[in-house]
Amino acid sequence: MTDIVTGQIVRVRSRQYLVEEVVSKPSPEQDTKVSLSCLEDDALGESLEVLWEREIDAKIVGATSWDSIANRGFDNPRLFSAYLHTLRWNCVTSTDAKLFQAPYRAGIEVKAYQLEPLRKALLMPRVGLFIADDVGLGKTIEAGLILREMLMRQKVRRVVISCPPSVVRQWQEEMESRFGLTFMILDREFIAARRQERGYGINPWMTHTRFIISHALLRDETYAAPLRDWLGDFAAASMLILDEAHNAAPASGAKYAVDSQLTKTVRDGSNAIL
Repeated sequence: MTDIVTGQIVRVRSRQYLVEEVVSKPSPEQDTKVSLSCLEDDALGESLEVLWEREIDAKIVGATSWDSIANRGFDNPRLFSAYLHTLRWNCVTSTDAKLFQAPYRAGIEVKAYQLEPLRKALLMPRVGLFIADDVGLGKTIEAGLILREMLMRQKVRRVVISCPPSVVRQWQEEMESRFGLTFMILDREFIAARRQERGYGINPWMTHTRFIISHALLRDETYAAPLRDWLGDFAAASMLILDEAHNAAPASGAKYAVDSQLTKTVRDGSNAIL
């Protein structure tokens, strides 16, 4: 008889799950059926049913959260008051477009003009901005502020940043150091690693929620086709950040002008986003 109970956090098949239901084994010769809900970012809420005794790496991570709360007792009134005011601030900010959170959650010194794109974005029902500031004025920071704000307001869950190959690492480092956002760089090495972990048929775009990809790879159907599958016909709560957007400008109206592959990929993705 297993000691697993509903509400526990367990680790099964190298991932963490929440135990939603435990069906005891009908007889000593049979196994315990356990219904699980995934806690990982890339598959949050996905269901899984396992026979507990048959899983070779199954283990209980720790005690249930409710047990730890009950054993701790009541919070200090001043501590609870601070928590309550934090909740109220977050609720107000989520509904009021004039109150910003992102500038206070970023490791940067924000200039006044860098808040203007954020102000405009919050007034839009569907965010669509073309930021064309001069070199060195902080276009990356402005894009990061908008992205951070949208994430905190739970308006965005999936993000794709497309940029020239020379600045892919720079985008990843700045998003992490300035805004605390972890991005996966989608390249050949990333795809090879995911296939080794989860099988050759895995769609690499479905293994995480935030990606950075170079323009050169986004032109390739090997990467663009799985992206379209990931987005589907309409991918609500998704954001595309396109660095050096002039590279994806549509062809002119000349008779023999043809859109580039990057333009087609960006157009297809933009139609499904937000």
